[in-house]
Amino acid sequence: MLQLQSFVFNPLQENTYVLFDETKECVVIDPGCYDIDEQHDLVDFIDTNGLKVVKLLNTHCHVDHVLGNAFVKERYKTRLYIHPLEEPVLKAVKVYAPHYGIFNYHEADPDAFLKEGEPVTFGNQSLNVLFVPGHAPGHVAFYHTAQKIVIGGDVLFYNSIGRTDLPGGDFDTLISSIHQKLFTLPDDVTVYPGHGPETTIGYEKKTNPFCAL
Repeated sequence: MLQLQSFVFNPLQENTYVLFDETKECVVIDPGCYDIDEQHDLVDFIDTNGLKVVKLLNTHCHVDHVLGNAFVKERYKTRLYIHPLEEPVLKAVKVYAPHYGIFNYHEADPDAFLKEGEPVTFGNQSLNVLFVPGHAPGHVAFYHTAQKIVIGGDVLFYNSIGRTDLPGGDFDTLISSIHQKLFTLPDDVTVYPGHGPETTIGYEKKTNPFCAL
């Protein structure tokens, strides 16, 4: 059975997720841990529960979602997976991070690339990769079919959507991604977003002021 632990990290209040199961294998998604205390919180959970980090995944590569990439890669000797269209987005972080007041960002290169239709596996689990651009050019979401969970990054929020005014963003593309990829999932799927509380597909289809059907 898939289990999920979330953390809220860095000044931009980003949601980091650890997914694991009875095998103790786990994946870390969007590690936003920035300072020593945040790094300790992540390590304490992983180590206390005897978990083995087998993959590091980014939904997309904006600064708040990648601050802990280098730390997780080095500590757990694991590989970083991103969508290929996010590689230039990731490389740009070191250039603009100081404008966010972030001066000790450590760069981490991707080791492998995600592709829609090629699942991410760990333990006894499988995550479907959904290509959902609009907030970022290579944004993906991770869908666990059996337990109806989607790790959605900055695409769909509780009564909101991801911003589209950053480089590579596009409002129409984002809305299309939501309607064609996320809103075709069952209504009782729980969405765990990159910021804020979880929500459900059905609730957002009915109430979201930006994209309700």
